[in-house]
Amino acid sequence: MIYLDNAATTFPKPPSVYESVMKAMKVYGANPGRGSHAMAIEGARIIYETRELLAELFNLDDPLKVIFTFNATDSLNMAIKGILKPGGHVVTTQMEHNSVLRPIKEMEKNGIENTIVKCGPDGSLNPYDLEKAINKSTKLIVTTHVSNLTGTIFPVEEIGEICRAYKIPYLLDASQSAGVLTIDMKKLNISFLAVPGHKGLLGPQGTGALLINSDIEIKQLKEGGTGSQSSSMEHPDFYPDKLEAGTHNLPGIAGLNAGLKYILKRGTESIYSHEKKLLDIFITELKKNPKIIIYGPESLEYRSGVVPVNIEGMDSSEVANILDREYGIAVRPGLHCAPLAHKAIGTEKIGAVRFSLGPFNKRKDIRAAVKALNEIAAAGENTK
Repeated sequence: MIYLDNAATTFPKPPSVYESVMKAMKVYGANPGRGSHAMAIEGARIIYETRELLAELFNLDDPLKVIFTFNATDSLNMAIKGILKPGGHVVTTQMEHNSVLRPIKEMEKNGIENTIVKCGPDGSLNPYDLEKAINKSTKLIVTTHVSNLTGTIFPVEEIGEICRAYKIPYLLDASQSAGVLTIDMKKLNISFLAVPGHKGLLGPQGTGALLINSDIEIKQLKEGGTGSQSSSMEHPDFYPDKLEAGTHNLPGIAGLNAGLKYILKRGTESIYSHEKKLLDIFITELKKNPKIIIYGPESLEYRSGVVPVNIEGMDSSEVANILDREYGIAVRPGLHCAPLAHKAIGTEKIGAVRFSLGPFNKRKDIRAAVKALNEIAAAGENTK
């Protein structure tokens, strides 16, 4: 199997990730923070160390403002619904995933207005258009860092400066960039950072985090046991306990811990450079075939390792099925939980076949994918 669906979840993971998950399950798999015995203490140590690793990777001063979640969707819902109040206004963009658009749409029921800024046919955002959408009621700006459809890299530094100028908190969805692009929360003026553990951070599914670089209080969406202030029926009002009711996913966090250590050792610059070289080969070769349509920015400087394509006259699901069944290549077709993004690039009715590269893909994987697409395009032409 050639795996080119890393935008959905990375595969494979570093061996240390699998080993760490199994060690947590077999050696110290007790309930962290709920006991004073050695196993519970070791679990709590791993959890706190993982907070420190996330804070280090994203340049956040306080590890206690690293909130563990189950995925980026969980993090985004927590921030959007925990910050916005009736009468408020939020600005977002056309390239967002449904994990941003759906919570914002749901908040309309609570009297919260929104503006969705249009993007270009290559998935790009003009920061000036976003600035024009701000009004006196704007309480939050939410954007993706990298489009999960086109791989377009957003101008987050410019957006951060706009947020600074207007004193509006900035929530960044780093689902496709965390662990691949360098993200400095302080330099980029990111107030809240939502990350999945199972994509670029190389951890297991069922892990994620919300990092808080702001004094704005987030209202909790649930209450329950935290292992702290157990004598009180009132939920704790301090981080991280305020937002972490219930038992942690200790095996998942242990695996995430190992993934983070791998990234910090290898470096995001090295990972992005590797993916960019593969991306260059892939796009350069595909451009030679006029039957293959490539979407997203022309310049590699403005895109990451996500490439949506279509073959003229063929359904995206059919192409993906052939790639899987006949060539052993895993990709994702369809609308990618981003309907407005597809509308921006003109594929809302046909979808696209998304190829997404990862840190462990090799040149032979890319060349095999190019060969397969060329053969499928030729076979499709011959059947007409």
